[in-house]
Amino acid sequence: MYILGISCYFHDSAASLIKDGVPIACAEEERFSRIKHDNSFPMNAIDYCLKEAGIDVNEVDIIVFYEKPFLKFDRILQTCVQTFPKSFCVFYEALPQWLTEKLRIPSILKKNLGYNGRVWFVEHHKSHAASAFLVSPFKDAAILTIDAIGEWSSTSIHYGKENNIRTLKVINFPHSLGLFYSTITAYLGFRVLNDEYKVMGLAAWGEPKYIEEFKELIEVKDDGSFKLNMEYFTYTHKKKMFSKKLEDLLGPAREPESEITQRHMDIAATLQKVTEDVILKMVRYAHKLTKSENLCMAGGVALNCVANGRILMEGPFKNVFIQPASSDAGGSLGAAMYAYNSILKKPRRYVMKDVYLGPSFTNIQIKNFLDSMSIEYEKLEERELISRVARLLADNKIVGWFQGRMEFGPRALGNRSILANPSNPKMKDVINERVKHREWFRPFAPSILLEDTKKYLGMCVEAPFMIITFEVKRDRIREIISATHIDGTARIQTVSRETNRLFYELIKEFKNITGVGALLNTSFNVRGEPIVCSPRDAYACFKNTAMDYLVLGNYLISKK
Repeated sequence: MYILGISCYFHDSAASLIKDGVPIACAEEERFSRIKHDNSFPMNAIDYCLKEAGIDVNEVDIIVFYEKPFLKFDRILQTCVQTFPKSFCVFYEALPQWLTEKLRIPSILKKNLGYNGRVWFVEHHKSHAASAFLVSPFKDAAILTIDAIGEWSSTSIHYGKENNIRTLKVINFPHSLGLFYSTITAYLGFRVLNDEYKVMGLAAWGEPKYIEEFKELIEVKDDGSFKLNMEYFTYTHKKKMFSKKLEDLLGPAREPESEITQRHMDIAATLQKVTEDVILKMVRYAHKLTKSENLCMAGGVALNCVANGRILMEGPFKNVFIQPASSDAGGSLGAAMYAYNSILKKPRRYVMKDVYLGPSFTNIQIKNFLDSMSIEYEKLEERELISRVARLLADNKIVGWFQGRMEFGPRALGNRSILANPSNPKMKDVINERVKHREWFRPFAPSILLEDTKKYLGMCVEAPFMIITFEVKRDRIREIISATHIDGTARIQTVSRETNRLFYELIKEFKNITGVGALLNTSFNVRGEPIVCSPRDAYACFKNTAMDYLVLGNYLISKK
């Protein structure tokens, strides 16, 4: 049985195809369209999924949409009525897309795909919950989903057992931890639903000096439930997220691309601290409700890796699984899994151990591309390739690394990565300025051999998705200095031979040369662009940056 899950029309559109409960292909539309956070109908991603499975769309048994559009439209109508006439302009601009696309999913599927089969709809937060629990290794778990907004829900606690998911507690719009974080992101001069992770990185440079002021913005109870003071927020009826009253409280908003001051850093630090504290209260209450040893998380706020680190270290749960594609992209997978396991009551057959679910390219395809562009290259056997590239990295060269199937989700995990020597203290600034073209304060992450985690973290841990931040042992920071944040933490990826053999062998060889069992690993893209998908994307990125070498499959290309 084939089930296709789709998410679109908000941000991070994606498609996921499963066969008999096992994912075959998952990909975000942005990787094909080259539009960051593309929210359009994921035609390219769907085509890829079908091609990967070798099937026609009408061989798909069910297409599942990741939320219920009529319920969402009801929320928008009610909100507009409550805030009328302030909301008129926003509603007037949004209405055409609702009438032509968002409320007509079955007809859109028929028109765009020629699909005549069954179409199901799953509530937004159920899709998020399923994306985490139904692919986790747990038979039962508390499930916490936190994002900006679904239909009405912005935060939900669920309990999962076997293939069932039961909702226990919900916080509804306009009260939203995701929109709270996004509002301060906008106030700090960054883009909403795009730059929240930048604010998280900026927070480490500040101190939470605005706690008293933030108490005016959000009221939090012991169980983690919260209420926003809507006098400070205008997202219910304007495109602008915050009111003049917020500027009266915290000072003038930062203009985009302007200087970042210590005040901005301290506000970011306060936002991060308040958000973490709210999430920890939710986590403890979820444990109290469910009595489970296990926690699963999804939704955009679950990408806050600093909060995730505190959950793991300070929370009451013995085991934690966080969906690596926690944004709406992962909702496409969750919707498909929910249909198969929870609606059709089919037994669970899959545990997510990696996210290599995107397109791959053979050496023949790569060679054909290189030859068509008259690009000089060396073709190397695998052992020689590993040896050469490890030596280049040890010599402080920056290497674009393109192998196997593209990752699903926002993290490059060794298949679409830019790699460098983490021991070089200058490497962070070089890559930020000359390769990624991004802000100076942005940190990088280390990919560490699984067996070396105790050496660097003081404990054995498996964290393959680069979604949890850990404290690095002080006496080891210098070995991975350019992949360690200013506060002495690192958002690590553990790498094992089982999950990514080639990447593991590369890090192992780098360790043989340098004694360091880690590499600086950042996504293969530049600021404002999606992660590369094809050899053509990778070469264009390589050519226009200060990367020294590019590896495409077994082919090595030098900038010289």
